Amino acid sequence: MARVFNGDHVLTGRIIRPIERLIYRLAGIRVDVQQDWLGYATAVLLFNFLGVVVLFLILLFQDKLPLNPQHLPGVSLDLAFNIAISFITNTNWQSYSGETTLSPFSQMVGLTTQNFLSAATGFAVAVAVIRAFIRKETPLLGNFYVDLTRATLYILLPLALIFAVFLIWQGVPDTLSTSVQATTLEGAKQSIATGPVASQIAVKMLGSNGGGFYNANAAHPYENPTAFSNFIQLVSIVLLPIAFVLTFGRMINDRRQAWAILASMTILFLVLFAICYYAEAGGNPAFAKFGIDQTMSDLNSGGNMEGKEVRFGIFNSALWATATSATSNGSVIAMHDSFTPLGGLVPLFNMLVGEVIYGGVGCGLYGMLVYILITVFIAGLMVGRTPEYLGKKIEAHEVKLAVIAMLLYPVCVLGFGVIALLAPAGLKSLTANGPHGLTQMIYAYASAAANNGSSFAGLNANTVFQNIMLGIVMFVGRFGVILPVLAIAGSLVKKKIIPVSSGTFPTHSLMFVVLLTGVIVMFGGLTYFPTLALGPIAEHLSLFVHPGS
Repeated sequence: MARVFNGDHVLTGRIIRPIERLIYRLAGIRVDVQQDWLGYATAVLLFNFLGVVVLFLILLFQDKLPLNPQHLPGVSLDLAFNIAISFITNTNWQSYSGETTLSPFSQMVGLTTQNFLSAATGFAVAVAVIRAFIRKETPLLGNFYVDLTRATLYILLPLALIFAVFLIWQGVPDTLSTSVQATTLEGAKQSIATGPVASQIAVKMLGSNGGGFYNANAAHPYENPTAFSNFIQLVSIVLLPIAFVLTFGRMINDRRQAWAILASMTILFLVLFAICYYAEAGGNPAFAKFGIDQTMSDLNSGGNMEGKEVRFGIFNSALWATATSATSNGSVIAMHDSFTPLGGLVPLFNMLVGEVIYGGVGCGLYGMLVYILITVFIAGLMVGRTPEYLGKKIEAHEVKLAVIAMLLYPVCVLGFGVIALLAPAGLKSLTANGPHGLTQMIYAYASAAANNGSSFAGLNANTVFQNIMLGIVMFVGRFGVILPVLAIAGSLVKKKIIPVSSGTFPTHSLMFVVLLTGVIVMFGGLTYFPTLALGPIAEHLSLFVHPGS
């Protein structure tokens, strides 16, 4: 990936480069023309706004477009708005059943296309930020359209093609046929929806998209048919986010920095997974009065099996829930609404800190770089020196922009979430009262703001109120962060690179890893602790206070 974004020759170059040149020629893109941060940001916004409009129209006029053998009607205005924003922002929030709502044309031309482009946008923005640390005394960050094209052609398309073939081999359908007929064990006839599934699932997983063809997502046997496919899909969730951190190390020519970032991410991931698995393996204390034995006989039996896919059990469900929320993937193999309170707290916490524990493709890295700037600023205050990172001075302007980017998440989650909890139209979506109902709502807005797309599933989000509110939050959570991040890059790229001195705080050391990890935990804990205390923590304690409730 480093070679791709540096414009170096890669193995696939002989095949793909002619296609790349043709795209530039048809689109009128000049490879030699680069953009400053404002030009880059404008290109990001214009391109994605066009994507919103095109996808919105495809969904709205679905009934008049080809490849609609089921004669499905056009999607309602509010739902079309929500879906369009969702897939443009890499969120893939789905408050509908894909197999019964969208035609093959909408799935392929609409959703799958945006799965590629939204992931490529994340790559492009992250690459622009990396260049800010490499270059000096220039306003130029690269060309968005070139970065977008290369991310799609050289990385996402080849990997998705290989992955789609693997999924077809495992039993995932990829066809224009809309259903197959099956005979059940009782002899009854059953119609099972099919369609262009494998091609969508491949990029759904690799691009940190997460939106499935089926309502049951990766718990559906046509999306995830075998234990092998489950394992490979689980790996694919974190593959590119982790690889891109290492790409960062290669591009700045200091791999130690990448390993330090990856170490912080991995420490948080392992701790949170351990909490989630421990909570689910321990079962529900409220069942004790009924004499139900929830002892784990192995990794996947016993414990809290409610809402779990029985093929994969508790260990895989907890691991998938942690991975899908640590990244911006959002796919599920279990009902998060049925997790124990502490088990459900883990994916919620992953999203509340901005999904920087690996994060999505590209966006995980630039989200983590925001935390890094705050961390080196705090370290600079401790030792009385101007904070630096990779030879660039971090001054008041960059810190202010970093704080703006960080504060957007709690504003979206708590601000819009409170409005939804106070408005009668928002309350109607809840299927639970008390702490669990609070968690349902906050989880939805955390998922939207962090561009994750998973839900507690107990929330009825397909209402005019929720579709519009969540659509706004998804848009702000994506582009409201991209703009200050690019502004930071635009400021840093103009600065000189300062040589390392004896007073430079080493950002590849164990001390920095610990400090960075602590800043992430403290930010999430201090910002959201009252909400978590009234939601999952209070629900957890209630299981012991009122074991029969």
